Amino acid sequence: AEDFWFRGANGDSVHGFVVKPPQFEAGGKRYPVLLLVHGGPQGAWLDAWGSRWAPQMFAAGGYGLVVINPRGSTGYGQKFVDGVSKDWGGKTYVDLMKGLDAALAAHPWLDSTRMAAAGGSYGGYMVNWMNGHTNRFKALVSHAGDFDLVSSYGATEELWFPEWDLGGPPWVNITDYEKWSPSRFAHNWRTPTLVIHGALDFRVPETEGMQTFTALQRQGVPSRFLYFPDEGHWIGKPQNQIVWWNTVQEWLGRYLHP
Repeated sequence: AEDFWFRGANGDSVHGFVVKPPQFEAGGKRYPVLLLVHGGPQGAWLDAWGSRWAPQMFAAGGYGLVVINPRGSTGYGQKFVDGVSKDWGGKTYVDLMKGLDAALAAHPWLDSTRMAAAGGSYGGYMVNWMNGHTNRFKALVSHAGDFDLVSSYGATEELWFPEWDLGGPPWVNITDYEKWSPSRFAHNWRTPTLVIHGALDFRVPETEGMQTFTALQRQGVPSRFLYFPDEGHWIGKPQNQIVWWNTVQEWLGRYLHP
């Protein structure tokens, strides 16, 4: 992973990484791009590896990765972390798009005509948000992402979190719940999307994935729903992880390696 800095929202310095695919060939060959969005949103892409959401596993599909730690990411000071609260689709989205543009400008081997984005939890929320705000991606992967913040609040097992990040329960601050809900922009969705959810997900209830898939299907947007009846917020069982990775790579390959 090669790290870089760029100017994000409000001109602030934001950090990210670019990861080359295996057997990278320099000198003219261009590779499709995958933008990864981490969860939390108070989290970060770190110098780490695991069996889920591993950058190396995504890059193995022949993709150049753009991995950004946008507003809300930990490790860059508390002010930077707090910058996402009550602003879920605001500065963080700008940071991600500016980071993607900075990576494309610095690395000509990244093919801007073949790009996709993938994220889980808040990253899944952001993918749903992106679908309503940009058409620059060929495909999307939304894992355990919120569709409607009001309905999600009423079913999540972690009430402290939305009340902290969205300024109280919906009946106290309905403005931010509605303002930042991807559901309000679902009429703009055009990008083929793979939706993934687990039945035992109590953080972002399974109905959020179902609503996302329904909105895609009812508008004729190419989409697939991968459902795990025995998994929660993350896919942890080895056999299920194999299904997860195979399905994700097949979906990305369908649109980035036609």
